[in-house]
Amino acid sequence: MLSIIARHGIARFARLNRFYSSAIAPILNPEIFCRQIFVNNEWHNAILGKTFPTVNPATGEVITHVEEGDAPDVDKAVKAATKAFEYGSPWRTMDASDRGRLLNKLADLIERDRIYLASLETLDGGKPFSDSFNIDLHMTLKTYRYYAGYCDKISGKTLNIDGDYFSYTRHEPVGVCGQIIPWNVPLLMQAWKLAPALAPGNTVVLKPAEQTSLTALYIGKLIKEAGFPPGVVNIVPGYGHTAGYAVAAHKGVNKVAFTGSTEVGQIVMETAAKSNLKRVTLELGGKSPNIVFNDADLDLAVQSAHQGVFFNQGQVCCAGTRIFVEEGIYDKFVEKSVELASKRKVGNPFDLNTQQGPQISETQMDKILSLIGSGKEEGAKMLCGGGRLGDKGYFVSPTVFADVQDNMKIATEEIFGPVMQILKFKTIEELVERANNTMYGLAAGIFSQDIDKITYFSSALQAGTVWVNCYNVFDAQAPFGGFKMSGVGREMGDYGLQAYTEIKTVTMKVPQKNS
Repeated sequence: MLSIIARHGIARFARLNRFYSSAIAPILNPEIFCRQIFVNNEWHNAILGKTFPTVNPATGEVITHVEEGDAPDVDKAVKAATKAFEYGSPWRTMDASDRGRLLNKLADLIERDRIYLASLETLDGGKPFSDSFNIDLHMTLKTYRYYAGYCDKISGKTLNIDGDYFSYTRHEPVGVCGQIIPWNVPLLMQAWKLAPALAPGNTVVLKPAEQTSLTALYIGKLIKEAGFPPGVVNIVPGYGHTAGYAVAAHKGVNKVAFTGSTEVGQIVMETAAKSNLKRVTLELGGKSPNIVFNDADLDLAVQSAHQGVFFNQGQVCCAGTRIFVEEGIYDKFVEKSVELASKRKVGNPFDLNTQQGPQISETQMDKILSLIGSGKEEGAKMLCGGGRLGDKGYFVSPTVFADVQDNMKIATEEIFGPVMQILKFKTIEELVERANNTMYGLAAGIFSQDIDKITYFSSALQAGTVWVNCYNVFDAQAPFGGFKMSGVGREMGDYGLQAYTEIKTVTMKVPQKNS
């Protein structure tokens, strides 16, 4: 039954893609409207007078130059956010239902400009337009609308404490929230950060990734158009070691959220602790196991594992790159996976038939190629791919390794690229230890028809998300985050609101009649 449901879901999504591919055309050269720093609903040049280039990864050519924010710009943004958060300000006195109306209005404007935003995302980040439009924009809209509905539903409890007292809790906004988002899914990560922060009434200073600032800045334009009060959302583009560090270190920031590598996440947490002990949520790296048992629906497992590795050019933190396949179907799984990867269409991301675009940068491409080289050197069997495609842009061919051993570099390090590693297992007893033998714990997959295996392994795997007979299934209602070195806290769902509210207890004496 599970495999039947999953197969119908994949078929429906394929039909949806074909519909959009035939009906929607991208804007091949989207105009760049927003290059400056967004503070107090106004556009500003960088205080230090610097700019930085943003590059089209499909060609290696500079798209435009963006104002480079630094510590003085972050300070300016924090002051604006602090003023907007003051008790009695328009934002703090706004009815909760009106906050929901603003978030819905923002979603309406994003939907209005959906083709433009998808085209800009494709130009700046390199992902296929069909994915930008059908997946990233779709999930972005769902996120804003989900939290728009939560605005007037955030409430505390009444408490039965001893004595003649009336006691209750309030869930109040934390204050100024610093948010640092990555380059792999910038529009969606912006929604994952902004929507749950704004729903309870916080204000925000957001630092987009320097590689993909353009859509984040355009959202600033739409925030102003939607009617958000000045200072509620401020966007400071810049580099991580300058602007990002300034956000994490600023004493006026009450909470910081970061999505990115584990190494940088540790720096963010340390910096936040040293500044003012601000609360921190981190969504970090992964090296997720995907387990395929002999009794699995083989075709479903191959298709799902393929998408679990190669989606978004492999630039997904929860990618299921460690694929453990039971020995009875190992050879067939490898054969089918190689065939599928070899047919994957790589090329111009604006071509509606393209399945895989370029990696985000030359640096990222070189890292991936280096790790592929280590796999060959350590004795893994490379069955397809393994190199750069063309001499223009940052394209890497879909790569499949078989006969991978647990201690190989490609089986332990996050590659963040289109590289599949297939490992063989013989006994269930060995599998839990092998699957959990990583510092990461972001996600995992299980493919089986045996409910006992599914129940056992979904409990035993040390991961924040476990997908069963599917992979990379996300929705605004479902919390996402990691165990171990994959992060702290959760995003999405009602759990995503927890880090953005403070719980206040109010206890008052109840007067008694004189006897």
